[in-house]
Amino acid sequence: MGIMAFQYKVASDSPILVAYNREERPDRPSQAPRIQSGCPRIICGIDRKAGGTWFGVNQHGMFACAMNRPKRELPFNPRSRGVLCREMLNFRNPKDAAEMALKELQTGNYAGVNYVCADANQAFVVYGGTEVSMQEIEPGLHMFTNGKMDDYYDERQEFVRRNLTLQRLDSSVTFLAIASKTFARKAAPNGRRGIILADGEIQTVSGLLLSLPKKGHGAVLQCTPTSPSDSKYEDVSALLRQVLSTDRGGRTVVEDDVL
Repeated sequence: MGIMAFQYKVASDSPILVAYNREERPDRPSQAPRIQSGCPRIICGIDRKAGGTWFGVNQHGMFACAMNRPKRELPFNPRSRGVLCREMLNFRNPKDAAEMALKELQTGNYAGVNYVCADANQAFVVYGGTEVSMQEIEPGLHMFTNGKMDDYYDERQEFVRRNLTLQRLDSSVTFLAIASKTFARKAAPNGRRGIILADGEIQTVSGLLLSLPKKGHGAVLQCTPTSPSDSKYEDVSALLRQVLSTDRGGRTVVEDDVL
């Protein structure tokens, strides 16, 4: 599972703003986001069990992420959804990445999943439930859980939307500040709503905040090693900026040569 808020082409200083909580079995081993070997350069977390990822950014300024979803009929031996997410990050643009994922999901070899991928020019969601489809994402604030994008009947999505729209999200600083509080909010005994999953088979195991401006030197990536309600966001922006300052030959270049 997972829950994500994605603000696209709204803030003047950053076309891509993301807040994302990973929801998984708490005993599933994983590695925090770091730069991976190979080309293109990618920063992502790694699922140590299957070798895939749930969220990553490549040197072309494209991010891709995965969120589990229900599916009526499951394959006997499904291929890893995280591995497919990792493969999406090998593409230069989100359209090609989404079309590849769509084609793969149509084989029926995967459990239920939603993928989102975007750069400063285009964004797409790929639905891999009982039905498989692909949809372009328009500018605006969008919510994702384990069903359709912007499902106004989804109480978790609407809770996040209400909290994020209490102020104008016209800058990356404002978005990240409000999102960090919203995505760390636990439910309380007095009935206060929250989005952290603290009990059960699936729990909130980590959090992530991302800002991808058109110039890589201002990019922001912050991650929590456990649930955002239990640990502070750690800044790994320097690693993200290193990835974004990589040219086609895999070399780190100065900012004027990037993007």
